[in-house]
Parts: sequence; structure tokens; C-alpha cells
Amino acid sequence: MPTGELARALRSWRDRVSPSDVGLPDVGPRRTVGLRREELAAVAGISVDYVVQLEQGRARNPSTQVLAALARALRLSHDERDLLYRAGGAQPPAAGVVPRHIGPGTARVLDRLADTPVAVFTASWDLLHANPPWNALLGVTDAVSASSRSGNLVWRHFTGAPSPVVHTEEEHDQLGRTLVGDLRRAMAGYPDDRELAALVAELRQVSPAFAERWDDFAVTPRTAARKTIDSPVVGRVTLDCDVLATLDSDLRIVVYTARPHSEDARALDRLLRATGVVPDRPRHDPNDAA
Repeated sequence: MPTGELARALRSWRDRVSPSDVGLPDVGPRRTVGLRREELAAVAGISVDYVVQLEQGRARNPSTQVLAALARALRLSHDERDLLYRAGGAQPPAAGVVPRHIGPGTARVLDRLADTPVAVFTASWDLLHANPPWNALLGVTDAVSASSRSGNLVWRHFTGAPSPVVHTEEEHDQLGRTLVGDLRRAMAGYPDDRELAALVAELRQVSPAFAERWDDFAVTPRTAARKTIDSPVVGRVTLDCDVLATLDSDLRIVVYTARPHSEDARALDRLLRATGVVPDRPRHDPNDAA
């Protein structure tokens, strides 16, 4: 790409995105047409200084993780994301590789769920995005790099990573079988993904349980479930856990919800207020009336 193409593209794309487009409050007079640099940095999870360097053409060859984060923050389409990668000196993700792009439509849906625990995973269960309610409930950090095993749900499950989700032995085994089946589907759908192949190879080495499940070739269907989370703030809370799939990017959107007016709903509300995720102001609940 021509010199300076990345800098010009970033400035142009930033100008067309408003704070409300990315779930930020639009407060006070603005000299900037779209997002300020510090707002783009906050949404993308990178430093303001690095955004400045990119827009001034002083930073070259950003990592694919940074490019993916910028594409999500700027609400780029698939074609625009590919242009961003090429302008940044990287090859766009190939067709046979697990998609990692959160498109603008999916991003707008996520913005609407600002007070609901939601996370987005790839088809191979790499964490791409977790909103503040999710982090308050489960303590999982956002913006995990593509090469980090700690952000992969299958790796965490089979290596015994700490989790606030309370499972019986049967539930733990069932979840393991389901996750292995999901990886089987991903391997079949994305045969050129070297990172996915490496994940499976490493899991076979470090986890006999995974190797056993992998070798029996069973593909367990996924069903909706109720999960109990042991929160250090409000104690145990039991929520419905649903996994939604996007058709264009083959993503997994995991959503935790509580039955309306239940004790679990009130516990979740207290958690989000105690952690500052939602404002601490009274909310009317007819079940609370004397």
C-alpha cells in the first residue's frame, strides 16, 4: 500500500464513527467530527500514544491483534477490514481460517446489551470481547491476544483454570464433550487454520481427558443451560446461559440472563451496581413492595 495510506484511512474511519455508535456518552462540545483519539484508544484497548503514532505514520507494521481491535472499534465492514490489514502491512485473514472479526451489526447488538453479561468467542472458543457486566460476573479480562491460550475456553476447561462457574462432575464432563465437539466442527470448517491445529495438538499433549474425548470422534449437540456463578460480591447466583451464533462471521455470543423479578435477577443487579457497571440508583421492582 502507498506510504501514509494507513494513517489517512484511520483518520477517515474515525471521523465517521460517533461516540454513541460505540456505546460511549456524547458529552460536551466537540471539535472532532467523529471519535476522539482517546475514545478510539479506549474502545480498541490500545494506548492513545500508539493511536497518535499510527495516524501520524510513525508506527509501522502494527500487529494483527491491534488491527483486529481497530477494525472492531471502527465498525469496519469485512472489505474495509481487509483494506485496513493491507494498509498495515498484514495479510487479511484467509477463508480457511477461523473468523475473528466482529462486524458493525453485531457490534451494535452488543451495545444494546450494556447491562447484560455478554462475551463474544470465535468458532474455536477464543475470547474476542467481554463487556463490563461479563467481567464483573466472571472476572474474565477483555482483549486477549490471538496467541494467548488463557483466552481460549476449551484450554481453560481442560487445563483446570480457575473459574467462578460451579459445575457438578456430570456437568463438567458434559461441557467438556460439547466443547470438543465444537472444536471438531471448527477443524472441519477451517482446515487452513494453523493456530487451531496447534491448539488441538497442545491440548492432546497436556490433557488426557481432552485426548480421550478427541479420539472418540463424538460431536455432542449444544443446548441452553442454567449456570451457577459463585460471586465474591453477592454469593451464588444462577442464570440462564444461551449461546447465539452469527451467520456472517461464525461467532459465538454467550449471554447470561436472569428470570425477571427473581432473587437471581436482584443479585445480578446488586453485583452490577456494587462494581460500578451500572449507576447506583433505585430501580422499581414490584416484588419489593411491602
